[in-house]
Amino acid sequence: MNPPRVLHPFAVPSRPTDQFLEIVRGEGCRIWDAEGRSYLDGTASLWYCAAGHGRREIIDGIAAQLAELEAYHTFARFTNPAEERLAELLIDELKPIPDARVLFTCGGSEAIDSAIKLVRAGHKAAGDGGRSVFLSRHYSYHGVMLGGTSAGGLPANRDPFGTLLPDFFQVGRDSLEAMSEAVDYYGPDRIAAIMAEPVIGAGGVFPPHDGYLQGLRELCDSCGALLVFDEVITGFGRLGSWFGSHHYDVTPDVTTFAKAITSGYQPLGGVVVGPRLREWLEADPSYLLAHGNTYGGHPTCCAAGVANIELMRAERLPERAAAAGARLRAGLDGLQGHPGVAEVRGEGLMQAIGLTEGLTAGPFTEALLARGVIGRGLPYANSVAFSPPLIISDEEVDELVAATAAVLDELAG
Repeated sequence: MNPPRVLHPFAVPSRPTDQFLEIVRGEGCRIWDAEGRSYLDGTASLWYCAAGHGRREIIDGIAAQLAELEAYHTFARFTNPAEERLAELLIDELKPIPDARVLFTCGGSEAIDSAIKLVRAGHKAAGDGGRSVFLSRHYSYHGVMLGGTSAGGLPANRDPFGTLLPDFFQVGRDSLEAMSEAVDYYGPDRIAAIMAEPVIGAGGVFPPHDGYLQGLRELCDSCGALLVFDEVITGFGRLGSWFGSHHYDVTPDVTTFAKAITSGYQPLGGVVVGPRLREWLEADPSYLLAHGNTYGGHPTCCAAGVANIELMRAERLPERAAAAGARLRAGLDGLQGHPGVAEVRGEGLMQAIGLTEGLTAGPFTEALLARGVIGRGLPYANSVAFSPPLIISDEEVDELVAATAAVLDELAG
């Protein structure tokens, strides 16, 4: 059978049409396929459906905006009420960085590449254009654009694409000593920024060691670089706080976000620009920021963000994520010592099981799917990740854990 007309991302291009799972409906923490089968969405799609599927509050907000102003660009002097309201909620209410501004993009990958450009532009505007080096970590994931691919530390995402951007280097995942040595090696006066996910996501769900993120903050302060947190996954409640920076009590200079800002109901991302970078970009009244994209600040996407954040605040979803995450972790910890389990790790509603040799993530997630539960296979760390919607009930958490135990019995027993 021929492959489908759609060339699917992160998929085998030759996969035939009949091997795809067609999803047709969602409600709460569940989705349904075209055959009527139900699945517990243990990954909130791709980490993002924080508020759950089918929420009328968000749908109605999108519909109302479409009926009033469906779209208009935000270049130069143009703006719109939805963009302004979302910026107000984000910067003044949620406060990922004090005294910041926000540049909106269409998603996380664009946010990362925008952050890279803004950081370099800021250093140049400050008269320090020699700062071009970005340091990041092995097994980090920073999107799929050229800049983010260059910054990312997943070999399978880098190797097929030939020569990437110069001046991007990765060091050991949680070694402050290695990061400090890299700063010295490449030159403290050449480091533009250190980029880090507060919790490494697609690379295996690895929380930072105690003091690691604070150590990155101190290292940036000592060498004059900016600290960039990639919060595309950890932002908007996933860890039990609105942002990973809040959770670990470390303030970056720049934050990127996407995914759960709209719970995925519309594509949206952005860059939070903190006061240090702001000062450089705003110092010259004649300076033109020659960057942006056609759909940045899109009113319908921003309306989705406004409705989503208002819903999440009303239902205290970050707090609910903390409680649900504790229950999920306790359930997975109960599988420690079970054949097939090498490790349980994570933070909040972002948890993973590391598998022992002999088990692999792909067949494991297929076996979960057959039991009506969706998990995320992370082949780089041979792990299975769970990141369900923040509205998940205790009964649904227990269902997820029970399915995981059953698969372990089947494959490791």
